[in-house]
Amino acid sequence: MSSNPAQPVPGTRLCAVTDIPDPGSKGFLFREGEKLFLGFVVRKDGALFGYLDRCPHNGLPLAPVADRYLTREKDLILCGSHGALFRIGDGHCVAGPCAGRSLWPWRVRVNGEDVVAA
Repeated sequence: MSSNPAQPVPGTRLCAVTDIPDPGSKGFLFREGEKLFLGFVVRKDGALFGYLDRCPHNGLPLAPVADRYLTREKDLILCGSHGALFRIGDGHCVAGPCAGRSLWPWRVRVNGEDVVAA
């Protein structure tokens, strides 16, 4: 992936940890001039996992509805366009048109009570 000037720099506050249900997900959009950065964070069993909001199959954002990145059972990440399924912990596609490929990671961490870009 090429460098994106809209990607938040390490230490940028994204939200409070409690703003993301456990299990649950939250999307983020940042703009720098004409450039956009779309990412999302999944919280499951107290751990956070960040990914670029871009399907490896066609490059479209995964969630057609804000913050809805998980299946109904909240056990996998779902691409709303094609039904591809990704593991939460590593973003690996386990079903769908991009099987065997993975989401691009976005490093995030907890800082006190906040989720920040890492």
